[in-house]
Amino acid sequence: MNYPIPTNPEEIVALRHRPVDETVVAAAIAGVIRLARQEGRSLEDLTAEVMADDRLLEPAARQQLSELVAHAWASLPD
Repeated sequence: MNYPIPTNPEEIVALRHRPVDETVVAAAIAGVIRLARQEGRSLEDLTAEVMADDRLLEPAARQQLSELVAHAWASLPD
């Protein structure tokens, strides 16, 4: 099932009500990137947030997510 890229924080939060699969995760990442760009934030800002110790993810998982975000940032149009 395909989901449109979220355009605001509310749409990202609404994804919580969907079963978690790779499509939902990809839509959430793309939405966060879109919002970060609209706010004038950089990839470095976003990856710093991902790498922050939040106790939800192990360091290795945060590193993988950071790499995924960087790849998505480079792949998505501005």
